[in-house]
Order: sequence, then C-alpha cells, then structure tokens
Amino acid sequence: MRIDAYTHFFPKKFFDKMLEVAGQYKDMGKRVRSIPPLYDLDARKKIIDTHKDYAQIIAYPQPPIEKIAKSPQEIDEFLRIINDGLAELCAKESAHFPGWIAQVSLDAADAGVAEAERAIKMGALGVQIYTNVNGKPIDRPQYLPFWKKMNELGKPIWLHPARGAEMADYIDEKKSLYEIWWTFGWSYETATAMARLVFSKIMDNHPNLRIITHHFGGIVPMLEGRIGPGWDVLGSRTSDEDYVALRKSLKKRPLDYFKQDFYADTAVFGGKPATKCGLEFYPTEKILFASDCPFDPENGAMYPRETLRILEELNLDKATSDKIFYQNLEAVTGRKLVK
Repeated sequence: MRIDAYTHFFPKKFFDKMLEVAGQYKDMGKRVRSIPPLYDLDARKKIIDTHKDYAQIIAYPQPPIEKIAKSPQEIDEFLRIINDGLAELCAKESAHFPGWIAQVSLDAADAGVAEAERAIKMGALGVQIYTNVNGKPIDRPQYLPFWKKMNELGKPIWLHPARGAEMADYIDEKKSLYEIWWTFGWSYETATAMARLVFSKIMDNHPNLRIITHHFGGIVPMLEGRIGPGWDVLGSRTSDEDYVALRKSLKKRPLDYFKQDFYADTAVFGGKPATKCGLEFYPTEKILFASDCPFDPENGAMYPRETLRILEELNLDKATSDKIFYQNLEAVTGRKLVK
C-alpha cells in the first residue's frame, strides 16, 4: 500500500469562499485556480483510482489564511470552514482519503492553539503551518504557545513553504523575477524555517515536536557540508553576535537536528537526483512518501506517477519501501492507516 502523506485539496465550501474574498490572489493563486483536481472531487478521485493500492492524505494548499483574512476572528472562521470540510470529506471518502491535516494559523489570536486542539479531537492526523507568518519568522515569542501545545499533543506538524513574488531576490528590487521566489525560494524558505527552530532552541525546549518538512526539506540534503562542518564553527564569521556561545549551549551538533529531529517527504517535483540525495541524507525512519498531488508535473496531467516511478526505479528493498510508503506515516501520526 502507498499512502501519499502530503497532497492538497480545497473543501468546496472554502473554495467558494476563497473566490469570494480572494479571487484576485496573485502568483501562486493564479496557479491554484488553473488546476481542477485541487477542488473538483471527481477529478481528484479519478487520479487516485488510476493507481493500485494508493490513497491520499489531504491538506489545504494556498494561500496562507493570514494573507487573505482581515482579522483574527476571520482567520478563525476560515480555519473552521477548512477543517470541518476536510473532516467531512474524509468521513465520506475514507477509501480515497484515509486521513486529513488540519490547517491552523499562528496569526490567530491564540497562535492557533484552540483550532489545533479542536481539529485533532475531530480526528486530524496533525496540523499544517507555513514557513513564515505573513512574512514573520515562526520562532517569534508570540508563537510559543503553538509550539508548547503541539509538544504537549505529540501530533505532527506539516511545514509548507510560503513565499511570493513580493519577496525580492535583491535588496534594490521590489519583487522576485522569473518565478525565482518559487523555484529556489521555497526550498530556501524551508531550510531557513528549520534553522530558526534549531537555533531559537524551540527544538531543544520542545523535545516531543514532530515536524514533517515538505519537498525533502528543501535545500537541506545537498548542503550537508555547510550544515555540518560549516556550522560546527558557527560564530567564526560573525563579529556582532556571540554565536559561539549559542552553539555551545545547544544540546547537540547543528547537523544532528536536521538529520534526526525532522521528518521529510519525497515530493520533489519529479527530480530523481533530489530524491536520491534526500534518501541518502535522512534516516529511512524519517522519510515519508508524498507526491504533492495535484502539483506533480507528469506531462501537465498532475498525477503522482512521477514520484512513484522514481521510487520504484530505485529498487528499494521491501522493508525500506514499506517504511517510506506507509509505516513511517503511521508511526509519526500514531494512527493505523492501512487496513
């Protein structure tokens, strides 16, 4: 059995609401509106039914709620619509969708604590957040209640990159060009968020956190040398901060956090070298099969077949395949998903 651990879908009620309140959402919004399997249930089920012994975990896609809501109260309203819709869909279509990921927002009045608790009581496998909160880093003190609550609940956090063209590539420009914000930016965003969680000591202070990074942790696997030996001398390149003292106060080597304390999925947009790099970097127990459906680029058909093809071509042994395809997901969520 293959359980796709990170796919995206709009509950109909919220998709209609989003068109009403954010119909002109730019950049990634343009992409989202052009993909029927993101919001058309029949189109989505057709994709799933194309593959034998295959099912999907569903999560809300884009835009981040804090980008389109006008108040904390509206954030809460939108989140309830999303999570109620995902729960209802999975209850009706459990053969296709054996689980769902709740959407929360750290910009809610309580940093998303109440909605995280509510959704998990409703049956969510965990929650999804983004790599920044409307441009603010996720390690800000006002977000600590969220990390404390998730550490207490012991349920996983799916971490999705969020970056738009408004985040320029150079300081003398007003926006990112050529969709660099997406092609390179999302992978950088993911690695940066992971680093902020490490060096802010959120990981040290909340040892029960389970964080699933999208797209194999972005640029992390290919930068093992910089994360390892490079950050082993953290502080040697900085004059105005005492990063040496910070490094010595951490509970482990920086590289060990990235390898041991984060999970990562296989959704790398059909890249075989990236897949091999991720499999080499992370322990097998930390890797989850995911395709990012319906964004997987199989000739524009948006099937998960490219990710499946790459993994099958690597001829992984059965024990490894079973861990990646469903057992690791069951372990991190504490839920039996394969019947």
